[in-house]
Amino acid sequence: MDDAGRPSGPGRTAPGGQAGVLGTALAGVLAAALASGSWQWFSTYLGLTLLAVVFSFAAPPVRMPGAGSGHLRALAAYALVVGLCAALVLAPAMQRWSWLLPMPDTRAECARLGDYAALKAQAALGPLADRAGTALASAQSDQSRHAVNDCLASTTTLWLPVYGFGAALLTALAVHLLGRSRAARLRGGPALGQPRRSGT
Repeated sequence: MDDAGRPSGPGRTAPGGQAGVLGTALAGVLAAALASGSWQWFSTYLGLTLLAVVFSFAAPPVRMPGAGSGHLRALAAYALVVGLCAALVLAPAMQRWSWLLPMPDTRAECARLGDYAALKAQAALGPLADRAGTALASAQSDQSRHAVNDCLASTTTLWLPVYGFGAALLTALAVHLLGRSRAARLRGGPALGQPRRSGT
């Protein structure tokens, strides 16, 4: 029975479970759609929105007596969804900030690719390049920026599963530790990390 007195069994899906399923599906679709081309900051907004949905409507799985592998499956699914959302949040920053994703060789190669794109923009004008002036400079800068961003984005996409899986592992560990702490409090014992008091 739930708080309103309605039965809550295997045949009835709770609203939180529905929201979690929808959030998972939406995260997968968005990740596939954004995996091509340059990562934009809208990806961060989408990831944060999905994290808000997951944390608001899908509670972390609680280990119950006799749950066995069912709890592990629920924990893995919850952690992987959170990791996927975290990857969407981090993607634009990984592409732009070298301290978050160094890839020095790739960044140097992408810079050379940007120079090549600028030369192609100049060559496309042919004899008119000398008279293009500011327009040519703007076109070269735009073409170079797009080439560099697309190059860095492709490498970022290759590394995203690593960062997402790392976030999933951290989420699973945090949920596990919080579950142990909650179970200790329910048993009347000390919370995780607190010493047990000896009787006097």
